[in-house]
Amino acid sequence: MDQGGGFPFELTLAFLFMLLIVSYMVAAVLTSRRHKPWPLRRSALWIIGVLCAAAAIIGPLANDASMDFTAHMVTHLLLGMLAPLLMVLAAPVTLLLRTLSVNAARRLSRLLKSLPVRIVSDPVAASILNVGGLWILYTTGLYAAMHHNILLHAFVHVHIFLSGYLFTVSMIYIDPAPHRSSFVYRAIVLVMALAGHGILSKRIYAQPPAGVPAAEAEIGGILMYYGGDAIDLVLIFILCYQWFRAARPRSSLAMRQFGDAG
Repeated sequence: MDQGGGFPFELTLAFLFMLLIVSYMVAAVLTSRRHKPWPLRRSALWIIGVLCAAAAIIGPLANDASMDFTAHMVTHLLLGMLAPLLMVLAAPVTLLLRTLSVNAARRLSRLLKSLPVRIVSDPVAASILNVGGLWILYTTGLYAAMHHNILLHAFVHVHIFLSGYLFTVSMIYIDPAPHRSSFVYRAIVLVMALAGHGILSKRIYAQPPAGVPAAEAEIGGILMYYGGDAIDLVLIFILCYQWFRAARPRSSLAMRQFGDAG
């Protein structure tokens, strides 16, 4: 499919991705003058995350993805899973709050506390948007249709990234999260979401999407299953680590109280 005009279109997207990197770096420098230095690891995570998203949208891999399902699945892993995870770990909202004026930061905080944000950031809602969207993409004619409509193609890619980012944000709290769910609730939803993702990858392997050759679907299904698992393991580790850190102070206090009682 013609991706909207070739080189000028890709150049525009490349500029936008570069703007995301530059804006983050400028904010990191400015806020480091007024607060404690912004961690370099977060800047590195942001840069790598943006580059992963860019590789899925522009360049050779993105061009191959419109003709080869295996390449498409690589872009799905980059755009919908790896890039969101890295960018969430970069804590962009925290950086933005440190950069904004007091009044602007308060307005942003009110937005984050609003009912619409609370609804879409709930782990169940975020999982439905993320995994449910993938089921619609690969089990209906949407995958074939998006290669013949540039607006639909753009919508699908934006949805894949935003739903992946929202899902990650709903599972691990790196930035301020006004509407926090319990660790048990998030863990249960995460397991169910991973199961849905794994079942979909097996379905793709056995029943290719419309217009996808069986050989490409088999490789794509394998990539989705094992590649997704590799990224999900990082997500699981972070969630468990946060859970452990949150429970440790209470566990230590309980042990001290038990020792005093003895």
